[in-house]
Amino acid sequence: MSGWGTRAAGALTGLVLLVGCREAAPDAAGGTAAVASPVRPTGYGAVFLDIGECSSFGRTSFTEVSCRSERAAARVVARHDGTTRDGPPATDFVLHISERWPAADEDGDGMVPRGHACMRNLQPPHPGDPGGGGGPRTVVGDCVYALAGGKVRETACDGSGPRRPEFKVTKAVDARSECPASTALYVRLGGPSPVGCAVPV
Repeated sequence: MSGWGTRAAGALTGLVLLVGCREAAPDAAGGTAAVASPVRPTGYGAVFLDIGECSSFGRTSFTEVSCRSERAAARVVARHDGTTRDGPPATDFVLHISERWPAADEDGDGMVPRGHACMRNLQPPHPGDPGGGGGPRTVVGDCVYALAGGKVRETACDGSGPRRPEFKVTKAVDARSECPASTALYVRLGGPSPVGCAVPV
């Protein structure tokens, strides 16, 4: 996950890629970690990888399976089907659905709808949780480190990732002027309060 930031004095800037997903029902689990992978539908459900359905993990592909199956690894918590919206903050990874598979066609038109599925691992780890070090969004509680060119990238706050954390996002606000005086970095977030106030760790 990447984000942008500027030191309060002024020099660190960058960009975050937000993946939009239609929000799941309020009682659905949430999650975060971006993965771009081909998806090979199996036709298990009425709609391939609809909200609440599960997928297995594979090296080059993911298949839809019953959530009761021993092969089930992650659940769809939200879907993006063309409407740009922010996904739930607890998405562990995102599947990009973009292939034609008539065997998985739910309405007979020879096409599986394209879009993104926001996925939550059924078992830990959950890199999309605050401080977890991954996911398509940066949220309050996440940690980041600086990259060349003024960009920042998320890493696990507990130091278990490949890079140690340098800043932690402690607050989300509408504008930089609303960040506390202790803010050393501004990070672009998704959602209604787009500015993250980060402090050194």
